[in-house]
Amino acid sequence: MNSPLDFINDPVVLRIAKLLLWILAIIIFIGFLRRVLKKRIDNVSVRYKAQKGVEIIGYVLIALLILMAFTVESIKDYTIIIGLFTAGITFTLQELILSIAGSFYIFFVKVYKPGDRIEINGIKGDVIDIDSIYTTLMEIGEWVSSDNYSGRIVKISNAFVFKGPIKNYSMDFPFVWDELNILITYDSDVALAKKLVLEKATDFLSEYTKNSLAKWEEMVEHYYIENAKIAPTLAISPTDNWIAINLRYITDYKLRRITKHELFEQIVQALMATDDKVKLASTTLKLLKIPELDINLKQ
Repeated sequence: MNSPLDFINDPVVLRIAKLLLWILAIIIFIGFLRRVLKKRIDNVSVRYKAQKGVEIIGYVLIALLILMAFTVESIKDYTIIIGLFTAGITFTLQELILSIAGSFYIFFVKVYKPGDRIEINGIKGDVIDIDSIYTTLMEIGEWVSSDNYSGRIVKISNAFVFKGPIKNYSMDFPFVWDELNILITYDSDVALAKKLVLEKATDFLSEYTKNSLAKWEEMVEHYYIENAKIAPTLAISPTDNWIAINLRYITDYKLRRITKHELFEQIVQALMATDDKVKLASTTLKLLKIPELDINLKQ
């Protein structure tokens, strides 16, 4: 039986011990650099990117050390054992490995970044952090209407970037199209209503239209996509009860709810000031009292 001293002096054991010491040193150095960057850099965005860059470089160095340690000739006899062990670890930790691979994919391909609004795995929210395993979102929706925060912080595995679509609201084009329906009666002046709605929308949304036009031109140059009309547009839809004026317009993805609210207020005020030339329509129900019945029965 070999003595403990022989086991310690074994070349393989010494190599593994050195590898562990190097990994520990790299981890400590990464932590030290992150603390230094936190103190020296005031800009939050720059500090975050610098810290993440240091972290990723550290992971790459650790991966290279492990690769170099297990490909030297001195441990050829352990190839089968190492292969089986690696296969077992890979199968057991496949979700973790996929998450780490996903973090590299997110970083290099720039699928999304902190500050973006995304929808992934059926969950919508603003990205507030990306680490080596999880993406952290400030959730939007669920029990609250429109694009409002629910108050919950959701952690999603980075592995999901390989498992389904990722909807990014702000990566290349930080604007979205929205619609607003104005319902008017059939005896209204439709031409006047269209004119007022389009004038109010064009005036109120002029800043969004101007800013989004430059971004959309960049999109057309960069992607195979047809040009689209950025300015507000109208479409008329007659129904059994009223005429629906559908207004389609562009707005900032983070201000969709408040934009619709303020725009609707301005349009309603303009239509109400037409001295009943334009009347807003709505479904009206009138409940009638059942008349009393006087029944005489003859024997």
